[in-house]
Amino acid sequence: MKKALLAMVGLLVTTSALATTIYRTVDAQGNVIFTDSPDGGGEPVELTPLTVVPSRGLSGRAEPPRVEGVVPRVSESPGQPFMPYDAFRIVSPAHGADLAASYAGNVQVELAIQPELRPDHRVRLLLDGRVSQTAMHTTAFMLTDLDRGQYVIQAELLDAGGDIRHRTQPVTLRVQRSPAR
Repeated sequence: MKKALLAMVGLLVTTSALATTIYRTVDAQGNVIFTDSPDGGGEPVELTPLTVVPSRGLSGRAEPPRVEGVVPRVSESPGQPFMPYDAFRIVSPAHGADLAASYAGNVQVELAIQPELRPDHRVRLLLDGRVSQTAMHTTAFMLTDLDRGQYVIQAELLDAGGDIRHRTQPVTLRVQRSPAR
């Protein structure tokens, strides 16, 4: 009996909260004020019902939340560049390149972006899946002092809001640098 009574009171409180009347008043400076209090001589306002679209929650997100310096995993095939770009790819170094010891671990990364990179877009470079250099408005990056070994580089295209819009195909390269003495 108590539970039924509590449920009924809860339902009445909820219903009355949903049916709250909103009043419109205008102050001495001409500012319009909306309030739920009838004090002050306000006139009742008829509000149209709100359309509510439920969120997808974390389980429905397209990608996991980003942590600075850590890049979320994506499929091996980044897909087509998003508009307005026809091309977004790494042109140098070539995939599978072996860099001789004479390079001293310094690698220039060049991108092909067509048409030209928009002023509000930025590119950042990833080295082995981690952000190597911050986002910049450029088509060239320099990786310096890489140790001997194999690396995977990728570039990300960021829009004006800092969201990742596209990634290049991964490019693998090997540095044949002599070990330091």
